[in-house]
Amino acid sequence: MLQTTPGSPPVSDLAIPHAEGVSNDDFRAAMSRLAAGVVLVTAHDPDDGPRGEDVGMTATAFVSVSLDPPLVLVSLRNGSRMDDLLTDVPVWAVSVLSEGQRHIAGRFAMRNRVSDRLLFADLPYIRGEESGAPLMGGALATLECRTESRVVAGDHTLVVGRVLTVGALAAEGGPLTYYQGEYRHLS
Repeated sequence: MLQTTPGSPPVSDLAIPHAEGVSNDDFRAAMSRLAAGVVLVTAHDPDDGPRGEDVGMTATAFVSVSLDPPLVLVSLRNGSRMDDLLTDVPVWAVSVLSEGQRHIAGRFAMRNRVSDRLLFADLPYIRGEESGAPLMGGALATLECRTESRVVAGDHTLVVGRVLTVGALAAEGGPLTYYQGEYRHLS
């Protein structure tokens, strides 16, 4: 454990290299150079209130894993509301956001919010037939998934989902991407 002497400035663990010699700052800077697609992961929490509540989370760590069977993977921060919810709720949905949906990505990227109810209030969506979760109107594609496995990996949990339904919507424009800490579009 790192100790400081009285009067010395606090030491941030971000600048201290891990045993492997890579600091959090260096790793974050390197990974920011990898462009990623942006998705909205959604689920319906049936136990929150009389009719339940919809929950959403912006994610850039989302990938296709397998064609046969169709599997995808999303990385969730340990202890996040979505991580806790998907521990109990086996079905969830993903909307692949278009470049015109930057406002949705920003809205659901906020941390420490009390409720998602107002975040969905003015957004066009339909409810997935398999998951009951919101599927965003205007998305490039939508998927509904059932959790196949969960793997704790450092400060995140990797959730592998079997794809139950897919929809390729008639959205305008290209995908919303995230690169070097900003939302971008392909040109």
